[in-house]
Amino acid sequence: MTEILVDMLVHAVTREAKGVHSFDLRPPDGGLLPAFTAGAHIDLHLPNGLVRSYSLVNAPSERHRYLVAVSNDAKSGGGSRYLFEHPLVGETIEIGLPRNNFALVEGAPEVVLVAGGIGITPLYCMIQRMEEIGAPWRLFYGARERASAAFRVELEKLESVKPGCVTFNFDLEDGRMLDVAAAVASAKVDAHLYCCGPVPMLEAFKTAAAWRPPETVHLEYFAAPTRATLSGAAFTVTVASSGQTYEILEGRTILEVLIEKGVYAASSCRAGVCGACEVGVLAGEPDHKDYVLSDAERASNKKMMICVSGSKSDNLLLEL
Repeated sequence: MTEILVDMLVHAVTREAKGVHSFDLRPPDGGLLPAFTAGAHIDLHLPNGLVRSYSLVNAPSERHRYLVAVSNDAKSGGGSRYLFEHPLVGETIEIGLPRNNFALVEGAPEVVLVAGGIGITPLYCMIQRMEEIGAPWRLFYGARERASAAFRVELEKLESVKPGCVTFNFDLEDGRMLDVAAAVASAKVDAHLYCCGPVPMLEAFKTAAAWRPPETVHLEYFAAPTRATLSGAAFTVTVASSGQTYEILEGRTILEVLIEKGVYAASSCRAGVCGACEVGVLAGEPDHKDYVLSDAERASNKKMMICVSGSKSDNLLLEL
């Protein structure tokens, strides 16, 4: 199945904080865009050939635009560097339609959000949605310094109206990092918790929330904590739509082999964190190595990320 791509006009680029720009994308014809839910992201198909996933920042009630915010990462593989170095206003780029691996549970009795740096992007979208529906929420937001905290002004306004809803921590100014364990401990027993940020923050969050029901703990990685170790034994993959079978040798990924054989498969991060390469599993047992699926989703063996995951069975029948 070929990914649906949509042309979008770069309407505006705005400096949101030190090293963070937002990109306002709108349909060239001024029409309505497909709806999305809080926590969703889109793939930007950049003119330099790269595909990068970015969380949607604006409120889901806005149907006239998609807004993403990007950090100018010195370790960038070329995505953020391209966006910062090229004058894109007025240009047209292709995007993939929104998808959501980090969905907000809107009926939760309380939502506690923990953000680190640019990890604020999906959480700020959630905040706007919860404000629209009157749901209770609290945010703990850590950044290196006040100037680098994206959407700080907007969040400060919310805090002034609803004291206690936002707790900031600026590492260089406060002389300490955000106390993730304390943030998790402050949540009600039946609260839903969300965390997005650098790997050390996510690992601290996982440890602090380990005793909570897994369905109430939600994480989104921007980078893989470790490089996936590819399956050692060879196996085969059968593409359901064509009936063709391909051998996946030791040290190779399913995605690599399918692309080499001319089989279309969507991808972006190729590290198991964005969900772009997700495919359905019709038969066989995957060897899951991604950072997207929940434990329950892994156990069901109904889908997998083919950029990093392998197979525990001799053959996988994939919905491609």
